[in-house]
Amino acid sequence: MDTFNQGAQMHQSSLVASLSQDRKVAFYRKTYTHLALAVLLFILVEMVFFQIPAVVNFALSLTQGWLWLAMLGGFMFATSYAEKMALNSNDKNKQYLALLIYVIAEAFIFIPLLFIAMSYAADGGAAILSQAAIMTVSLFAGLSGIALITKKDFSFLKSILSIGFFVAIGLIVAGTLFGFNLGLWFSVGMVILASGSILYQTSNMVHKYEEDQFVAASLGLFASLMLLFWYILSILSRD
Repeated sequence: MDTFNQGAQMHQSSLVASLSQDRKVAFYRKTYTHLALAVLLFILVEMVFFQIPAVVNFALSLTQGWLWLAMLGGFMFATSYAEKMALNSNDKNKQYLALLIYVIAEAFIFIPLLFIAMSYAADGGAAILSQAAIMTVSLFAGLSGIALITKKDFSFLKSILSIGFFVAIGLIVAGTLFGFNLGLWFSVGMVILASGSILYQTSNMVHKYEEDQFVAASLGLFASLMLLFWYILSILSRD
């Protein structure tokens, strides 16, 4: 019994919430550094993709009907696989592989949306991308700051977010099958969901993760950041 208690205490002591302030700061620094590197890698991979017409054309060909649903399904599978690999493996190489898989999958699914945004280049397409990036980073920083400064546990958002994302998936499937446009308010709702996800993921970084899980923490934050960017860019790219 004593051995079990000692083991539990050792496990508990590795939680970020139980660390000294210096070690917490080191964990946060590693997490946000990896987040920044993931964003940089996303940009580089996206640039490479857009230099390969076959990849762009293939991605654009998957935006209609069942093919789009298949693409979303593949992305969700890659996301789930990467998140489980990052969270459940103690092997740093596997954690980095999970982050790499997720970044590449994210870059691929972004091709159609970025193509639409860049097609407005003559009317300020570059400006749209810049505006979306600035708005995304500003909102992300503000929401992360709230969670970090207040240290409030936002784990209660998990159920709300799960229901919200299931409803969103249902609407996307229905829209694809029955051919109706989800419209501006759907994108606004998704921005709200993404904002809640940022609060939830940042709260997890403070309260749920262990000291050596900074790669997994950065993956969760990256996923929420890119979801927010997707729907802000969608709103700005509307005719």
